[in-house]
Amino acid sequence: MNVLRGMPVRWRILGLLFVVSLVNYLLRNSISVAVPSIREEFGFTSAELGWILGSFNLTYTFLMIPGGVFGERLGARRALALITVAWGVLSWLTGFAPSLLAASAAGAMVALVVVRLLVGASNAPVFPIVAGAIESWFPPGRWAFANAVSAAGLGIGQAAIGPVVTFLILHYGWRESFYALAPIGVFAGFWWYAAARDRPEQHPGVTPAEASLIAGGRDRAAQAAAPGGWRVALLNRDVLVLAISYFCLNVVFYMFAQWLFTYLVEARGFSMLESGWLYVLPFAAGSVLALVGGWICDLLCRRLGPRRGCRITAMSALALVAAFLLAGAYAADPYVAVAMLSLCFGFTLFADSTYWAAATYAAGPHTTSATGVLNFGGNVPGLLAPLVGYMIDHAGWIPTIASGSGVALAGAALWLFVRLRGTEGAHP
Repeated sequence: MNVLRGMPVRWRILGLLFVVSLVNYLLRNSISVAVPSIREEFGFTSAELGWILGSFNLTYTFLMIPGGVFGERLGARRALALITVAWGVLSWLTGFAPSLLAASAAGAMVALVVVRLLVGASNAPVFPIVAGAIESWFPPGRWAFANAVSAAGLGIGQAAIGPVVTFLILHYGWRESFYALAPIGVFAGFWWYAAARDRPEQHPGVTPAEASLIAGGRDRAAQAAAPGGWRVALLNRDVLVLAISYFCLNVVFYMFAQWLFTYLVEARGFSMLESGWLYVLPFAAGSVLALVGGWICDLLCRRLGPRRGCRITAMSALALVAAFLLAGAYAADPYVAVAMLSLCFGFTLFADSTYWAAATYAAGPHTTSATGVLNFGGNVPGLLAPLVGYMIDHAGWIPTIASGSGVALAGAALWLFVRLRGTEGAHP
């Protein structure tokens, strides 16, 4: 406890954001490991499972921009606490709701789709709120690494799903796995509300020296009073280009988040238990490479300016994503395939924080609203789950997975159109 008291408050806030990100992915994506068990019980096709998985992204994606505005207007402290508690409640409902309509597969599918729509709605504001909190609590030139810590949290949360949820399912059942995880969201929400504040000047533990460091020479009052405010941030040219490129990156990301466990079981022939542990590897690699990518991006931004620093980091990572995805899809040995796909996913998170840092440079104090636009673009691929399921059923796993490489290269090319004008003169 004395160590925490001696730690700068901004790092304590970042630690809480790491926990919230971890809990977010642990709860929202645990259904991906339950898919084989749900399919076995109800006999769903891959396309039907795609509708269940994709329903989350319907509300998650289309409420992303309103969610960013909601977070900016309500403030990070209250908004993040509210939605985090909701994740816990909805996790419990994921296990319970199908029991009400379990007399038919169609009824169970409707129940799961409705709950996943609600889960998507409650998740929509989370990462725009996190990005806005980071903009408030960290100085320019330190935003990429702070966002990378959040990305590492989601990577570890996703990695934990494999062994944790598999253990719960094998020993207790897939419904019970959701009941067991639900209290974590409620606890995390109350913890965040008790410890966090919206801005450094509101926190009693922030010293004048830390407040000055966080300000980094920014005139926050003048920035907030800029004409148009958050409404202009929503239509910022750079943010819109970043959103399209982020779409390309997340085509690959969602292949892992939604289909990896099923791929390991059905296409590579691993057992449920072995798949649970192999599932960890891509997300563990992602957590490590997210931190490396954030550190490199900040370093390059301080030395070369935000435009070139962000561009070099993201374009290099996307090229590696494309290469490793192809290598993994066509590898004959299943363990080599897992290794290649782990590196592929690792470099998606290597690039991830660069997008959020670039949007923060573009939008400043209106980062929460602007990153709602960014994350809208990044989560449209989640709506493609039914199409991905259809491709798996009709074309097979290899062509479906390999198709993501071309999309990743298109995302890299789009970075050539990101200008970040007005940021090149200041190298923090």
